Amino acid sequence: MPKPTDSASSVPPPSTLDEIRATRIEKASKLKQLGYNPFAYRWQVTHHTAELQAKFADLAPGAEADLEVSVAGRIMARRFMGKLAFCTLQDETGQIQLFLEKSRLTEQIDQEAFKRLDKLLDTGDILGVKGTIKRTEKGELSVYVREYAILTKSLLPLPDKWHGLTDVEKRYRQRYVDLIVNPQVRETFRRRALITAAIRRYLDQEGFIEIETPVLQTEAGGAEARPFLTYHNTLETQMYLRIATELHLKRLIVGGFEKVFELGRVFRNEGISTRHNPEFTTIEIYQAYADYFDMMSLTESIIVAAAEAALGTLKLNYQGTAIDLTPPWRRITMQESVQAQTGLDFSQFTDLATAKTAAQQAGLTDLEKSDTIGKVLNEAFEQRVEATLIQPTFVLDYPVEISPLARPHRSRPGLVERFELFIVGRETANSFSELTDPIDQRQRLEDQAARKAAGDLEAHGPDEDFLTALEYGMPPTGGLGIGIDRLVMLLTDSPSIRDVIAFPVLKPETSGP
Repeated sequence: MPKPTDSASSVPPPSTLDEIRATRIEKASKLKQLGYNPFAYRWQVTHHTAELQAKFADLAPGAEADLEVSVAGRIMARRFMGKLAFCTLQDETGQIQLFLEKSRLTEQIDQEAFKRLDKLLDTGDILGVKGTIKRTEKGELSVYVREYAILTKSLLPLPDKWHGLTDVEKRYRQRYVDLIVNPQVRETFRRRALITAAIRRYLDQEGFIEIETPVLQTEAGGAEARPFLTYHNTLETQMYLRIATELHLKRLIVGGFEKVFELGRVFRNEGISTRHNPEFTTIEIYQAYADYFDMMSLTESIIVAAAEAALGTLKLNYQGTAIDLTPPWRRITMQESVQAQTGLDFSQFTDLATAKTAAQQAGLTDLEKSDTIGKVLNEAFEQRVEATLIQPTFVLDYPVEISPLARPHRSRPGLVERFELFIVGRETANSFSELTDPIDQRQRLEDQAARKAAGDLEAHGPDEDFLTALEYGMPPTGGLGIGIDRLVMLLTDSPSIRDVIAFPVLKPETSGP
């Protein structure tokens, strides 16, 4: 039997990428000369590979099913063995073998059909085939091909099948190749779609409506973050890409909507890490006549719905750690959590110097910019507590200094009614009993504006239109924000945020010296 080969020619295969591309362009030209379009318009698909694999799982070796199928996909491997050929075809759902026999193709197409396929088909090409379903004697379910068409000629080769696309940076930069050669990456983004659909479905069932808010804004607000700047030529106005959807969604609550949300992109001109991408996805949800306790219940329900849709279970493993999402989740105040880890009781401190000294004696560092007791408390939490919160935990009651949009705590001066949800040491959700007092809100935003004037790049000026809206009256409101990317990381066991963003922000490649 002739030795399997990827080419019928005795000419040595091209070695460089430019040579491979030139050879494939030549093959595309040859197809045109023979009257075939190497970049077809369409192909009628009747089945997908996963469907066929499931439907004929019990087909015996050597048996052929009485079913005509038409499938299409990318050729991932090819072997020509004399008058037989075997190819692996991959579509969105999986893979299936193609079984090609010279006599069968000759009978159905023409005398050169098999030879033409051998000479002009490459791995990476997109092929459409028609035939029956057959399980080979070796047990491989196959499409027993009667007809074929090269639908798209691939001009660049796929990565070597033994080494794959292993360069992480290149995987992110050429996500299209990553998706072709790494099935688990396709599964991650398929699961992401299930998660976002489940969230929207749950909120729809609960009577929430999604309303889109502006991406371009004349005043960045709703969070403390450095924004991206842009310029509107016609209006001759500097504008910002939004850092949050909060202030416009609250305007809708003022206007009479009682349950609103938006799932969309926000932009923050910050560093890039395994947890941060300058362009990311959040969902913000606002409910009139509710507070942060209502938002805790809503958070549990949303994440449970997402986990069940994506995984079918509330128990999962994240990077080797078992996580149980079964509610109710643990609740602890920020002060309690810090005291448990450091022994410091911040409720007893009455002056900044004492608080700082005690914190430094407990081993805390980098306190120079912590100019209030609340900021020292928050620094202690970030340094000593965050990383310990592995199972789902609501951390409640934050210092007012770091929560300019939250309502003052109803019984604890100096704190606000705010929680953050932590899972595997990461903030996953953030919520307030929203501040509805326009006088208090103005004072806090003016304090923030003073910090901006002093050089704080993450502080912003007051949004006067938002403050005007508040003066018309906003009902008691609970607000919630969930980081979709971090939730997807958790539910897909992904170590980096760039693994769950299809096209993450990357530094442009440079050429030349």
